[in-house]
Amino acid sequence: MSIGTLAPDSPLGRLMAAPMRPGLIAWIGLRPARREPLLEVTSVRLDPIEGLVGDRYRRGPGTRQVTLIQREHLAAIAACLGRAALPPALLRRNIVTTGMNLQTLQGQRFRLGDALLEGTGLCHPCSRMEEVLGEGGYNAVRFHGGITARVLEAGEARIGDAVSRLGSLTCG
Repeated sequence: MSIGTLAPDSPLGRLMAAPMRPGLIAWIGLRPARREPLLEVTSVRLDPIEGLVGDRYRRGPGTRQVTLIQREHLAAIAACLGRAALPPALLRRNIVTTGMNLQTLQGQRFRLGDALLEGTGLCHPCSRMEEVLGEGGYNAVRFHGGITARVLEAGEARIGDAVSRLGSLTCG
């Protein structure tokens, strides 16, 4: 349910629009080509046309230019698979965040470093999760796969930068 479908002055509308603590960028990965290993980087340029500069998944302006997942969900997926941990690159998401609920960014504008993005939907797992994570991989990622976003304003994002919904509490 997005804030746009609720009356902003309803009790639930006010709760959903309430300020929230920003998260942080914990990891960044670029997919140079289909089925190639992700390149782990410390910073990335985001562009409204190219999405993440250097990532193969460029469709021009669109709804799935950037994929984000919570580090906390990596732990949940690992637990569902009976593993101690999962390297972020296995999930093939671009950005790993920590310290905030990414679901709250669906349909919302937010800052990733100094770029402006809009959450466009859930990032559902693909059948490749079964191949990469083993039996049960697809179902382990369901509802923990993160979100997709599009870039509205260009900017730079670095590990340690804030992830903050517009109107959220400030860092510091």
